[in-house]
Amino acid sequence: MQYLVFEDISHMDLRPFTFTRPIYELRAGIFTNRERWEKVLKEPVKGVAQPFLAKVWNAPILSGESIWINGKCIPDDFLIAAIQEIAPESFVIAGEEILLVRSSINWNSKAGTNQGNLLEESGLTKITIDWKGNAIRQLPNLFQLNAQLIAFDFELAISDRKSAPITDPFTKVYGKDNLFVSEGVEMRGNLINAEDGPIYIGPNVRFGEGAIIARSHAFGTNAKVSMGAKLRGDSSFGPHVKVGGEVGNSVIMGYSNKSHDGYLGNSVIGHWCNLGADTNTSNLKSNYGEVKLWNYATGQYEPTGSQHCGLMMGDHSKTSINTMFNTGTVVGVSANIFGAGFPAKFVPSFSWGGHEPQATYQLPKALAVAKHVLSRRGKTLAEIEEVLLEAIFEETATYRFWEDK
Repeated sequence: MQYLVFEDISHMDLRPFTFTRPIYELRAGIFTNRERWEKVLKEPVKGVAQPFLAKVWNAPILSGESIWINGKCIPDDFLIAAIQEIAPESFVIAGEEILLVRSSINWNSKAGTNQGNLLEESGLTKITIDWKGNAIRQLPNLFQLNAQLIAFDFELAISDRKSAPITDPFTKVYGKDNLFVSEGVEMRGNLINAEDGPIYIGPNVRFGEGAIIARSHAFGTNAKVSMGAKLRGDSSFGPHVKVGGEVGNSVIMGYSNKSHDGYLGNSVIGHWCNLGADTNTSNLKSNYGEVKLWNYATGQYEPTGSQHCGLMMGDHSKTSINTMFNTGTVVGVSANIFGAGFPAKFVPSFSWGGHEPQATYQLPKALAVAKHVLSRRGKTLAEIEEVLLEAIFEETATYRFWEDK
């Protein structure tokens, strides 16, 4: 049996992050959702991305019968049992969301907005259920579910491992049983409080002197924490992330820098981003009202159902020193933000500047910077990734209203 995770039309609601990677490769908690399903099933799980991303995120060779899992769905006991019980050539649906498919045909190759109709037309048996589980459906879910995901992932991550000892005599730990330390971690005079949530520290993480970490956290391989950082809970920092200043309930997915002072709250930062010194986000409106976010699927601002939401920033975007973001700001891919005043609450991909008017961050310059940034971490920008960034540049041109059409 081959296990696959797939995307449905909701990937549009998760842009700008799904411009560059599938839903199931978005990081929240300790793992991406594809990695999480691998841990739960104890089997390899491969991904089938939307056509826009398929060449970058290589599609698996399909042969024989497969169980397809909706890549936005968080594992729970109900779904795990359903995977074990699903009959051949059938699919499980809750409302309009397809949760599981078991089939020997490549049904997803022609899937559009109505995958359920396609499955029925292919002769599969429809199983309708009432499922109330969690899924990454909207941008704020990535930080809203983060504490729960860290707790879930923590047990998966440490089940067959032993925590390394903390040898620094000046590091104080509360809630030691909720702390897992991997090999190669360096600590110097840190204060760690895991009494109110588990803290997972991956291999070779380095903590600067005086950093304070409280409540649930996940630190990926080779992450670096600046001296004096105040990390106050329910946040995840992916591999090679640099983090400092004050952070609360946020996700920085990987290879991005927020090394300096400044506040980041209820926010999600993609890959290869850089936040300049004293970049600050607002995560609560002054009237305590509901936050709205730009939605690529509808082309307008949509309510989040929450009072708290900060910054959503796509891959390769950057800010200069002293940048300020309003509550509920969405920044696209490869935007370069600088200048006085607040940027707009929706900053299109490949924007250059801050407060209106803006200019276009021309593709050759953006690619040159991306190559340089990756090279600093021993990575190269593959040709197919350049093609993807070019496609994003073209697709998002309509949002850059200042361009001559």
